Amino acid sequence: MQQTFEAWITPLMIGGLMLFMCFIIWDLAKQSRAGRFGTIMLFVVLGAGMLGYVFKLVVSWALEHGII
Repeated sequence: MQQTFEAWITPLMIGGLMLFMCFIIWDLAKQSRAGRFGTIMLFVVLGAGMLGYVFKLVVSWALEHGII
């Protein structure tokens, strides 16, 4: 039961955290009046860690299913 709960809640909580981090980056860009280019740069630079995590998930899923 606990493993099933953890298997479902972990991706949901990580996804929620990632959405909250996107909101924080957007709010930071808005408060600093970064402009369009500055906002894009903030999302690229500060969002790189989130993209790395998603990339790791995709690669590990592909390895488990024999795609790679």
